[in-house]
Amino acid sequence: MIELLGRLVRKPQGAIGVVLLVVLAFACLLGPWLAPYAPEKMDFLGRFRAPGWQNWFGADQFGRDVLSRLLVGARSTVPMALAATLIGSASGAVIGTTSAYLGGRADEFIMRSNDAIMAIPGLLMALLLVSTLGNGAGNAVIAIAVAFAPGMARVTRAVALAVRNQDYVKAAIARGEGPAWVILREMLPNVMAPIVIETTIRVSFAIMLFATLSFLGLGAQPPASEWGLMVADARQYMHQAPWVLIAPSAAIALAAIAFNLVGDGLRDALNPRDER
Repeated sequence: MIELLGRLVRKPQGAIGVVLLVVLAFACLLGPWLAPYAPEKMDFLGRFRAPGWQNWFGADQFGRDVLSRLLVGARSTVPMALAATLIGSASGAVIGTTSAYLGGRADEFIMRSNDAIMAIPGLLMALLLVSTLGNGAGNAVIAIAVAFAPGMARVTRAVALAVRNQDYVKAAIARGEGPAWVILREMLPNVMAPIVIETTIRVSFAIMLFATLSFLGLGAQPPASEWGLMVADARQYMHQAPWVLIAPSAAIALAAIAFNLVGDGLRDALNPRDER
């Protein structure tokens, strides 16, 4: 693990991504204690206060401190995106590995069904599911996970097809191990490298997708300080107080960039032959 981290931070994109992820982790874990004010504390005399010593990132239409809302809102945005990505990636990895193991007509049926679902754009799929399940952060997580699973299944199957022909898989089948054992204990652990890389990169898309659903009123609901919801509330004041819109937009962009950079760094770190 230490060697992997060393190879990761050796590249500039990996080092920058790790630094940004550490900042995000601190915001998620310590945000409520680092926030200078309560996120819902209103100060009508300070409405649209420009960034300064009182409010480092300015104040919004209710006089609420933007920095405090960003720090507390990190808990609503990043962990939700991580949960959605992990659920979708795990489900897709199991589906793809199972399809590669079964082969034949079963593989054909699973992949053609998977392709039919992938034909629907991820945002549209998430919108359809949230509209069916109802508004809320929990339903948004489920919708994003379902939208991500088919793509991960396709990626995993491509790698698992090669693993399926390895001697250790054939040996497990020959000694009478069941399909569940072969899939979960023999094949899946040996296709983890591309899964980890793909999962890390997909977190950035999950952050933007979760923020989009909240922006449309289908994810987190007021008075939550989720970043996408903050952008939605601030859009009508962008000419009067642009900092109210810029701050959460920049937070979403930096979080997405962080996971993308770490994903690129992991791709290089997990392929030391390419590095040499």
